[in-house]
Amino acid sequence: MLKNKKDIFLFFRIIRNIAIGIGVFLLLFAIVVFVTVEQWATKEEGKLPVKTAVILHAINENLVPLDIEIPNFARSSGGRSTMVRENVEIPVRDGSTIRGKVFRPNGEGPYPIIMYYHGGAFLEGYGSIETHENIVRALSGRTQSIVVAVGYRVAPNYVFPTAIEDGYDALLWAYDMVDQWNGDVNKIAVAGDSAGGNIATVIAMMSRDEGGPKLTAQVLYYPLTTFQDVPLPSRNVYDSGYYLLSRSVMYLARDKYTPEQEMWSSPYTSPLEAENLAGLPPTLIITAEFDPLRDEGEAYGKRLHEFGVPVETIRYKGVMHGFISFYEVMYRGNHGLQKSVHYLKSAFEDDISHESYTVKVVDIQDGKETFRDQLEAYAMAGFLIGKQAFSMLPTQYTIIR
Repeated sequence: MLKNKKDIFLFFRIIRNIAIGIGVFLLLFAIVVFVTVEQWATKEEGKLPVKTAVILHAINENLVPLDIEIPNFARSSGGRSTMVRENVEIPVRDGSTIRGKVFRPNGEGPYPIIMYYHGGAFLEGYGSIETHENIVRALSGRTQSIVVAVGYRVAPNYVFPTAIEDGYDALLWAYDMVDQWNGDVNKIAVAGDSAGGNIATVIAMMSRDEGGPKLTAQVLYYPLTTFQDVPLPSRNVYDSGYYLLSRSVMYLARDKYTPEQEMWSSPYTSPLEAENLAGLPPTLIITAEFDPLRDEGEAYGKRLHEFGVPVETIRYKGVMHGFISFYEVMYRGNHGLQKSVHYLKSAFEDDISHESYTVKVVDIQDGKETFRDQLEAYAMAGFLIGKQAFSMLPTQYTIIR
């Protein structure tokens, strides 16, 4: 108990000094965070948005795992309706089965069907139906569709054309399952990202060529569209690997998935080089500014348009390869995902118009969502910097008696 005024003054002086010390520390820490994030965001290729910069730094420095589970409170809204989730075995032409996951609404339907082909460089260990489950789950909930994630077999154990044959057999299997799922056989779309975007559009070509199911739409997230060595500036500018895809991985994918050079010119590996793209379904292509696959995705959109295919191509500024996978913590990723949801819904209602071809650039400027992204980015950066600082502290101490 404080007995006199002197003790009271001393007590409050101590409290004041502690508060000042904490305030100075927080201010200095905030300055350090701000300066550090500015360094992370400043690259030879251009200035990155702060959220993009922080996420890329965290991944490239192995500060967080790529398959980190996002807490529920941090997830974006949408895609959270009651759904049935099933692990399935899909029969394929060689008599074996491949793994799959089905997400479908729990109701009477009939529901549209979306076949989803995950990215991962056509290689074992680079992507799977597990690593892309968040996209599949969100597409099912937000479009109120049955979404089948196809676990096609990959290189080096399985080379071209195993992956696309698995993918096409999965489409035929899903077509036969519509009654059991309360599906709508007249509303089937394919979708995929990166290597999966390549497979999705090749499956659409196969279905056209072999008289398979008529597809309503295809959605391609930053697809690889050619294995040929064609001059594409984005492949040279963004191929370091910092933007989540490197030239070395692209060459590795080509060497393992298409080990024979004549495979590179097949329309089923390089749809950009196909002689005939007529008859493919209405197409949405989403590309990323900082992505080595940007130019070939946009070039593919142009070729589709030349063959009379309704196509919409959208480039998101300030993001990297794979950004849709980060939709739960990235506003631009969520914006791109929602754009594809809107496109699919319109396609299922036969409401897609055929417009002149142009690459629409989405440049999200300052606004409440962008401001929120910035606040979250600096908070994430503070956590990462603090984590690095604490990791440098000694883990054992010598006790002096």
